[in-house]
Amino acid sequence: MENSGGCYLAIPTAFASWTGEALDKKVPLLRSIQALDRQARRALKLFGAGAERVHATLGPEQEYFLIDQEFYYRRPDLIACGRTLFGARPPKGQELEDHYFGAIPERVLAYMLEVERELYRLGVPVKTRHNEVAPGQFEMAPIYETANLAADHQQLVMMVLRKVAREYGLVALLHEKPFAGVNGSGKHLNWSFGTHGQNLLEPGDSPHDNMQLLSFCTAALRAVERHQDLIRASVAFAGNDHRLGANEAPPAIISVFLGDQLTDIFEQIEKTGRARSSKDGGLLGLGTSSLPQLPKHAGDRNRTSPFAFTGNKFEFRAPGASQSISWPATVLNTIVAESIDELCTELEAELAKKNAKFDNALHRVLAREIRTVRHIIFNGDGYSREWHEEAGRRGLLNLPDTLEAAPFLVSEKNLALLEKYGVLSKREAEAREEVVVDQYFKTINIEGETTAEIARTMILPAALRYLNELLAAAENLDELELPSAPERTSGVTALVTRVNGLIDELVAALDVLIAQNEELGGDTVHSTARHMRANIIPAMNDVRTVCDRLEKILPDDLWPLPRYREMLFIK
Repeated sequence: MENSGGCYLAIPTAFASWTGEALDKKVPLLRSIQALDRQARRALKLFGAGAERVHATLGPEQEYFLIDQEFYYRRPDLIACGRTLFGARPPKGQELEDHYFGAIPERVLAYMLEVERELYRLGVPVKTRHNEVAPGQFEMAPIYETANLAADHQQLVMMVLRKVAREYGLVALLHEKPFAGVNGSGKHLNWSFGTHGQNLLEPGDSPHDNMQLLSFCTAALRAVERHQDLIRASVAFAGNDHRLGANEAPPAIISVFLGDQLTDIFEQIEKTGRARSSKDGGLLGLGTSSLPQLPKHAGDRNRTSPFAFTGNKFEFRAPGASQSISWPATVLNTIVAESIDELCTELEAELAKKNAKFDNALHRVLAREIRTVRHIIFNGDGYSREWHEEAGRRGLLNLPDTLEAAPFLVSEKNLALLEKYGVLSKREAEAREEVVVDQYFKTINIEGETTAEIARTMILPAALRYLNELLAAAENLDELELPSAPERTSGVTALVTRVNGLIDELVAALDVLIAQNEELGGDTVHSTARHMRANIIPAMNDVRTVCDRLEKILPDDLWPLPRYREMLFIK
């Protein structure tokens, strides 16, 4: 890593305590890779296809916002919290989708190319760059790599995005929801596993005959169904709470999208014990002889699904833009390793029966498992109210925020899983749960204090100055006294009344927030975190609501913060 003063080495490092506990995300990731490798090779041996090594592979897409650094330095909330704590919705947001489908702005494109050059020098192969849905939002994605290397490279990606942005007078924002009312940023984690020469989730030309694929897909379904709580907990932190369930992110309900082709195959196995055909995607014709007919994929994509099969991999769409991919990948590797292990044990039991044939035994195991886990499959709209109701009837968990999800990190079931496969000891898991809750408390505490400070020292004084200007204007119109009678209908008088009322509301809301900030809610990390959720967040929202209403009234020369219309659209 170079800068103007010299250079240094960024070395992948494992951190452990004096007593041998893993203190980082790297060591559990390496342990989970080893667990998946061991169990997948066991399964391949049953299929008569040995392998020296099975690798977990990752392709994390990275979303981010870019704003001019002048605006960044004038926003104390962005500096302290990474997101805007105030900001009225601008007249134009992302409604027209013109940013998504438009050309990349010239300065941004130059920045992107420089980022890619820096990443190539570091050995990070970047494959795509494009606008994202929200104005000022962009995305990049690397070429697939083994999980260990991909995790290291992803850390470098975030570092380089921030570093190079400053060279172009920009700031890269990796927070999950830096701007309210427009899409937030995720880190879609494309996950698969395979040998040196074969992706084990590749369907091939006839997926219904690819029993190896169907076995590993069944293992993934079983893993998600059994450990939806742990999957949700792996992406639980304060920043992601703003994003999950919004229009750009999957809901907090964990389900699996398989697409029409694989769903049909699994339904055949469930009903008859065997799949005999695969749906053909056919051809995509565009109605003109000038354009060729193109092969149409028999599957599909579903942007509302948290865990979707997308051709030859699963796309885990719930991770947040700022988080390390190591822990979500660790969870996926571990839960699938467990399911492969248990499916292999079931298959070996079937094969031990008299006159058992491998093909028949495997179909019996798969049919039995599919009937058990089919309720985790959902190919519809994850945002719809109907799905939330249906998910409840199916018995799926809905964990809307961090404090609901974090306790599952140390549930009896999940501790047993992590210990069995040597990924985390009980002590290591409990430490991570405490860190998650502590980070939640500290994040919201900082946001609460920052909200109060900005509102008290910047927005309230600006509103009072505007009120004084209005009073002076009213005096010039012989309307000095604050009007209250309904017969007084002067435009200036009405505006004075409105601004005065909003100032009163702001002072009252601020008093509540300041009092809640001073009351931390107890002596334990869990009690203080619960205080943040129950009291600080609602108080912050009340202050913001009043301030955002004031923003729509105060003149530009008095409003103390850069507005959304400036930050999102000036590039």
